[in-house]
This record gives sequence, C-alpha cells and structure tokens, in this order.
Amino acid sequence: MKFLSAIVTFENLHEVRRLCHWGPVIALSVIGICSTMAIFDSIIWYWPLDTTGGSVNFIMLLNWTVLILYNYFNAMFVGPGYIPLDWKPDGQQESQYLQFCRVCQGFKPPRSHHCRKCNRCVMKMDHHCPWINNCCGHQNHAYFTSFLILAPLGCSHAAIIFVMTMYTQLYERISFGWSTVKIDMSAPRRVQPLMPFSVPAFAATLFALGLALGTTIAVGMLFFIQMKVILRNKTSIEAWIEEKAKDRIQYYQTGEEFIFPYDLGGRWENFKQVFTWSGTPRGDGVQWPVHPKCHQHTLTIEQLKQKADKRVRSVQYRAVEVYNGACCPVSKGLQTFFRTPCTEEPRIPLSKGDTILATRGTKSVPLLLSLSCDGANGPIHYLGPFL
Repeated sequence: MKFLSAIVTFENLHEVRRLCHWGPVIALSVIGICSTMAIFDSIIWYWPLDTTGGSVNFIMLLNWTVLILYNYFNAMFVGPGYIPLDWKPDGQQESQYLQFCRVCQGFKPPRSHHCRKCNRCVMKMDHHCPWINNCCGHQNHAYFTSFLILAPLGCSHAAIIFVMTMYTQLYERISFGWSTVKIDMSAPRRVQPLMPFSVPAFAATLFALGLALGTTIAVGMLFFIQMKVILRNKTSIEAWIEEKAKDRIQYYQTGEEFIFPYDLGGRWENFKQVFTWSGTPRGDGVQWPVHPKCHQHTLTIEQLKQKADKRVRSVQYRAVEVYNGACCPVSKGLQTFFRTPCTEEPRIPLSKGDTILATRGTKSVPLLLSLSCDGANGPIHYLGPFL
C-alpha cells in the first residue's frame, strides 16, 4: 500500500502532523462512529455467523470501512505531488509563458498553483481540502475522488443497518395509517443477540444514523462536483480560469477564441487521465496531452493575461487603523467580527497608512471591506477598516 510506504520513508514528522487538524479529526471521528455502531448493530440485528445473509452483510460492512480508510489515507499521505523548488523549464524561451513563484523561487509548470497552506507549488492543483489537511492534485486526485464515492456508499449501507436495528428492537410493525407492513425477521433472529439494545445504544444508533445520512448527502454532492470536472479533464481552479477567460474576451471584445487545452474530446479519455488500474495517474505532472488546436502553454498564457488585467482593474486603498492579522478581530467591533470571511487563507497584518491593491471585493459596509488582495502568489484575504 502506497500510504504505508510513504509513512515508512518519512524524513520528518511533517506528514504525520496532518492528522493533528480539525479536518482529519472530524472526518476520522465520523468514520469511526459510523463503522463502530454499524458493526455493533449488525451483531444485534443480523448475527453474521448464523446465516449466509448475515455473513455477506458483515463482510460488506468491513469492506466499506477498509476501502474508505485506504483511499482516505492515500489521499492524505501520498499527496498531490509538488513541483521541485527552484524549478525551471528545459527551454529558456518557455519562461516567458510561465508564472514565477516567489516563495518556491521557481517557475510554475502548466496546471500547477502555489498553495499557501502547504507552502509549495502543487502539480495540477484542484483545491486544498481541510478534511484531508492536504491538497487534492495530480497524484492523489483518484484516491480523493474514490473516497468521495465510497464514503456515501458505506454510509448508506450503515444507515440501512441502523434503521433495521431500531425497527427490530423497538417495533414489530410500521403503521402508515391505511395499511400495515410487517417485515419478516425470522432469519436474522435465529440467534439471540449477545449484546443488549439499551437506551444508550438506541441514542448512539440514532446519532450515528444522522451522521451517516448527513455524510451521504454532503460527500455525495462533492463527488458529483468532482466528477463533473474530471470528465472534462479540468480542475476546480481551471474551471474558474476558463470562466474568467470568457468574461475577459467578452468584456474587451477581443474576438479571441479560448479553447480549454486539456479536454481531450471524450469523457472516457478524460476519465482515464485520472483513474488507472495501477493507481498512478498518467503524466509526470509537468507535461500534459492537449487539444489539437492548443499547445502546452495555452492556459498559462491566458493566466498571464488575466493577471495583467487584474492589476489594471485593481483599486488602491489605504489602511486607517492598525490590524494585527488576527482571524477574528474582536477589537474592530462586532460587525467586523461576525463578518469575517470563512476561509483558512492567511490575513495581512497592516500598519496605519499601508496601501493595498484590491482586486476583488464585496459591497462595502461602514468600516468594513472584505477583499482579496494581490500577494506574491495570488489572493490574500483581508478583513478590516479602510479609508
């Protein structure tokens, strides 16, 4: 297993520290609670050693848990793949088509972006996911997406177990007013359960059912969002870049035709760029197969145009108060405190008189602007008073 080999070859404890974050703590807690309660309730509802159905049910339940944890830890510890520090293209002339990262002191290859949380340039970055406390990118995109489909399937199975356990233990009949439906539970009841279904067990089962249903809906929606971009061989960031490209062309009436370079024309072909039998995605994270009408730097050139346009359309502001970069600035008043942007992006400490070029923002309110300001490698969120 790749994640086991990754743990063995750790040069430091940096990767293990990824577990010490609210995202993995919550995610693993949900997995642990649902799996534990499902196993507990399976023993009560459908004793696995007495019937074939019970054995199949129990094996499937364990299978979901193993697969979910396998893909989850692979997504976390295998990682997205990082661009080497001080990276430069083979051809010097290619540098003019690439963005330069001041933090990594190297150029960004096509499809790569700098992540402020990981503090590295990431291959084919899709997004930074707080639930795995790592980026979703080139090398772990398939593991992450597999986790997104396996988690709802496993939780759906667990939810069925929870419902049937509560039914068999609390009610003999389910009345719908005009008819009565009786479920034959003679097979599961051949052996008396070894563990009693007490009031605390009922409460825990009900709680686990809520977690399972919530996870099925929330994670299932994320899966469909991911598959939508994967079948077009895009990332979430690239979908946003493509949208801005169309807006830029329409705004300036340039007459350009922007073709997304990495859409290979067929959903199956795009699907195979991420999912392979070996588990290793195609490509080296630097060079990519492209549309016949495009080249390797089609998207990077468009990014440079958007960066130039962003600077032209930026607005300059001057800070009128000192801001220490706190996530929730209590000293700036209740309105500022409760309107803090919901993001883990770092804030910019400011001194009185500092100037900032704001490239995006919301409607201004008294003493408050929520802005994304150009930093060394992209937007930095700031919340505070400006003049």
